[in-house]
Amino acid sequence: MAKGIMEISDSSFDSEILKSDKPVVVDFWAPWCGPCKAIGPVLEDLAGTYGDQVKFTKCNVDDNPVTPGKFGIKAIPTLIFFKEGKVVDQITGMVAKTKLEDTLKNIL
Repeated sequence: MAKGIMEISDSSFDSEILKSDKPVVVDFWAPWCGPCKAIGPVLEDLAGTYGDQVKFTKCNVDDNPVTPGKFGIKAIPTLIFFKEGKVVDQITGMVAKTKLEDTLKNIL
């Protein structure tokens, strides 16, 4: 798993995301998804910068079908930003690092 990014599953989702004491980014992805691979290094970079304030996680949609279904994920990569257990923002597709950084700053 990428440095500073935790792999989560359907079973660990509630405890790691909804009960987290700091904001969380969940990257819904799959190994076969090109844009998912492209956004990975960007998230690693952001985790290096914001990792002490925000928890960065990844959820493989192939291995964990329940959680993406709960949140209506139709396309990947989809990043969902949680704060105090609630969805505060969502980004779908490959976007610029600056857009992700702006979203992070908004939830801090």
